[in-house]
Amino acid sequence: MDFELLGKALLTTFAFSMVGILMFALAFFLMGKLTPFSLRKEIEEDENNALAMIMSAIVLGIALIIMGALLG
Repeated sequence: MDFELLGKALLTTFAFSMVGILMFALAFFLMGKLTPFSLRKEIEEDENNALAMIMSAIVLGIALIIMGALLG
C-alpha cells in the first residue's frame, strides 16, 4: 500500500472539504444578513414552519451546488 499517495489523497480531500464548508458558511451568513427580518426570531419564537422549510431547501440547494462545483 502506498502511504504517500494515501496521504496526498487525504490532504486533498481535507482541503476541498474546508473550501466547501467555508463557502457554505459564507452563503448561510449572507442569507441571514440579506433578509429584512430576523430568521432566528421568525423560526424559533414565531414558529414559522413555512420559512423553516424554505430555508432548509435553500441550504440543501447551496450544499448541492458547492458539491457539484468541487467535484467538477
